[in-house]
Amino acid sequence: MKRTILFLIAALFTSSVALADGKRMYAVTITNITSGQTFTPLLVVTHKSSINLFELGEPSIPQLATIAESGNIGPMIDLLSSVPDRVYATANSEGLLGPGESVTVEIPSKSRFDRVSVVGMLIPTNDTFVALNSARLSRWERSHVVPAYDAGSEYNDELCANIPGPVCGGAGLSDENGEGYVHISSGIHGAADLESASYDWRNPVAKISVRRAR
Repeated sequence: MKRTILFLIAALFTSSVALADGKRMYAVTITNITSGQTFTPLLVVTHKSSINLFELGEPSIPQLATIAESGNIGPMIDLLSSVPDRVYATANSEGLLGPGESVTVEIPSKSRFDRVSVVGMLIPTNDTFVALNSARLSRWERSHVVPAYDAGSEYNDELCANIPGPVCGGAGLSDENGEGYVHISSGIHGAADLESASYDWRNPVAKISVRRAR
């Protein structure tokens, strides 16, 4: 099974540093194009092509499952702090991103670190996340319309007791087993506490634009 990893670098970059030694700054704009889902703070990563957030049809690593179930990116720091040779930098948005809203995150990269990824949770869901998975950085602006993915780590019972965030206020993590692999999310079905008319979507769920800022 292919193991997928990220690295979260706790560092601040000034504009002058970002432009030195071939470094470049990129602006990543994420737009929530759902009508009823909210995105948790979004993690943005610049890295080499050997890094992927996930593989469809494969189990999600626990740290990705934690993001998909609770929106918490913290465990990535503890697990992956030993691989700075594969990931250049991370940055993240602040607060929640509601339907129709956009946020721009600036992040540096250079030379062989020519990929960018984005990940964040959809709420209210059990373990659904939005992601841009290892997209190539370019001199020109590129837009990506991306679907929602299910981490396969939690059963989609749609019970508020198992769903965090302002709508449900439940637990962020669940001991229940999901499908066991990452797949395209099938949305909200109104099986329990969530009304499909209010919270369901039809993929895609986000537009992500990446452009060279300086």
